Amino acid sequence: MLVLVLCSLVAILAYPTRQFIAQRSEISAQRAKAERATQQVEQLRKERARWQDPEYVKAQARERLHYALPGETPFVSVDPSPPATAQPAPGAVAAGPAARSAVPWYTNVWDSVALADAPAAAGAAPGAAPSTAPVPATR
Repeated sequence: MLVLVLCSLVAILAYPTRQFIAQRSEISAQRAKAERATQQVEQLRKERARWQDPEYVKAQARERLHYALPGETPFVSVDPSPPATAQPAPGAVAAGPAARSAVPWYTNVWDSVALADAPAAAGAAPGAAPSTAPVPATR
């Protein structure tokens, strides 16, 4: 009879004990999250205080925006020999927004008209979807 009472007590207390342990771990996780948020707020307050200093603002404007004070001559140093990886291979088609900005807009329009007017590729079957291959730029 005593074993039956002990087993029933264990069964009755198992679920609340498990919930208690789960809630304790959740509370500690929330406390850690609150501590991280507090640290982040403190860091942002320090950053805001730095931006209130006019000298810091001037330094950031000079560094990030390349501003110069009146009477100064601003300049940007450029490496005369770019790295080998930045140079495209001869005959390669330039792609991306930087390459498109080097070509006048009307050249891109004319190239798209020429592409639309060109016959389908020799290997394409009639009724097949058009190719999405890049079109070489003509100058």
